[in-house]
Amino acid sequence: MARGHQKAQSQAKNMAKQQAIKSKQGHNANEQKKAALKALTFQCPVCRGMMPDPKTYKQHFENKHPKDPLPEELKDF
Repeated sequence: MARGHQKAQSQAKNMAKQQAIKSKQGHNANEQKKAALKALTFQCPVCRGMMPDPKTYKQHFENKHPKDPLPEELKDF
């Protein structure tokens, strides 16, 4: 079992190795959140919920806000 300076060197080497593996994977939580937000293009004016496409947006609006008038961008769908 390593002690002292050798232990610290081993830990630093292992940490660098783990960071290299993690960066090669490309699965960073912040990057995933940013990519998901880019996909959500429609925002409900009533509840400020985000939807990825007009079909989902229209379904959301009809189910969650039936008493409110349909927004102009949804009348075509």
